[in-house]
Amino acid sequence: MASRDMGLTGHKLLALMVLFAVLTVLGTLWVWPKLAVRSWPAMFLRLGTIALTQTVLLCTLGLVVNDYFVFYSSWSDLLGHNRGQGVIQGGPVTPGMREPGTRTPGAGAPAPGVQVLGTAEVTGAGGFGSDPARAGRLDRVHIPGPATGLSTDGYVYLPPQYFQPSFQDRRFPAVIVMTGFPGEAENLVTKLRYPATELKLLRNGTMRPTVLVLMRPSPSMPRDSECEDIPNGPQAQTYFTADVPQDLRASYRVLPGPGGLGVMGDSTGGYCAVKLGMEHPQVFSAAVSLSGYLKAAEDITTGDLFGGSQQRRDQADLDWRLAHLPAPALAVLLADSKEDGRTYADSRAFAAAAHAPMTVTQATVDSGGHNFTTWIRLLPPSLGWLSTHLADPA
Repeated sequence: MASRDMGLTGHKLLALMVLFAVLTVLGTLWVWPKLAVRSWPAMFLRLGTIALTQTVLLCTLGLVVNDYFVFYSSWSDLLGHNRGQGVIQGGPVTPGMREPGTRTPGAGAPAPGVQVLGTAEVTGAGGFGSDPARAGRLDRVHIPGPATGLSTDGYVYLPPQYFQPSFQDRRFPAVIVMTGFPGEAENLVTKLRYPATELKLLRNGTMRPTVLVLMRPSPSMPRDSECEDIPNGPQAQTYFTADVPQDLRASYRVLPGPGGLGVMGDSTGGYCAVKLGMEHPQVFSAAVSLSGYLKAAEDITTGDLFGGSQQRRDQADLDWRLAHLPAPALAVLLADSKEDGRTYADSRAFAAAAHAPMTVTQATVDSGGHNFTTWIRLLPPSLGWLSTHLADPA
């Protein structure tokens, strides 16, 4: 894996800023007595030392908070540089105009298939060794969209059984896992540790071997697509429900048909998981939401998702879908902290309103916020539950 230590979420940058903050405070304490004289230059120097110290401390605090919550996952995200295909410039796209960088679906479309860029270390898998038949393999991948023209980078984790002789002719269920917005797929490996968690569950016999596809919830970064097919814009929903499954099955031994695919995610990824499952139960047989919301966000990062259509806006509201449209044949797990305010209350109401053939189960922890610490606690039971609603390797 390429080193990102000096990136916005890199440990070296954070350590350097902490050291700089400590030195700045100590330097201010050391120089302050020398500036304790009544003169204009001394006064401005005192103001300068205060401003420098406060700025460094605030920057350090900002890096600490961002390292934990990953509000911005890179310098490009923070500065608003174009890192994707659908950039919002001056507001929503007007009808008849395509966003910069988007390609007409089908125009010069690439052949289906995942492009493997290399392999990466499975964070937290100490003790399993490096043999793929014991630890599995984590591929760094680029996932193109033959139908939509969208694409994104991510990871594909292949469990140890994928490389064992007794499974060499078998196909495996797969789970598309999405981060919150604007998090990077790397967070699913290094912070939430999906591959390492699966390894432990496999060893305990509480999960069946499953291929994990670790990605962002928007293939049109820096625009937040909310997994929506946006009129005259990125067709993110089609990307996840058509392009990604097609790419996976063209490149890996992934099961076709019912029970072959599940979907899960945290925050925005959790909303996307349930939304995609409800709208496409023929693609996904089960969905897991870790502290996900139930209605599409609409803000400066999304632009106009619905082309002014109230019908499309309603259909992106999962409570509205549950109340007004036929229930899909889908199994859903809503995993939350009881301290996560409105999210937990909304999940309870949604579960209470669900009806056959859709089933909704809840998993909760008593304490914790909308963050990685909470999701790490919810991850093992969530993966175990999801595994029981997918097909066995066959």
